[in-house]
Amino acid sequence: MIVVAIIGILAAIAIPAYQDFIARSQVSEGMSLGGGLKVAVANVINETGSLGAADSAANGIPASASVTGKYVASGVVANGVITVTFRSAATVAAALAAKTVVLTPTVNAGSISWACTSALPDALLPASCR
Repeated sequence: MIVVAIIGILAAIAIPAYQDFIARSQVSEGMSLGGGLKVAVANVINETGSLGAADSAANGIPASASVTGKYVASGVVANGVITVTFRSAATVAAALAAKTVVLTPTVNAGSISWACTSALPDALLPASCR
C-alpha cells in the first residue's frame, strides 16, 4: 500500500508539470512560425522603408492560410505586425486554445526591434516574450 501511495503522490506532481511542458512546446511552434515571418517583414521594411507594405500575401510575405502548423491556426501580418493564433482543437493545450501572440516591430535607425504581447500565462512564454 505504501508503494501505491508513493506512486500516486509522484503522479500528482508529475502530471501537471508534464502538461506545462507540452503547452510550452506548443508555444514554441507558434514562436518559430512567427520568427519566420519576422524575417519576411524585415526584408520588406528594408526594401520599401515602410511597415505599411508588410502585409500577408503581399511583397513576398506568405498568405496567412499558408502559415499554419499542428498547433497554430494562422500567422497573419498586417502593417508589419505579426499575429500568431493557436488552434482551438482538442490537440492544443487548454491554456493556448484560440489565444494569440502578437509580435510588433519598431523601426530604429539601422535596425528593427520586436515587442511581444500575449494573453498567455508568462510561464508558457519564452523569456523574450515575458
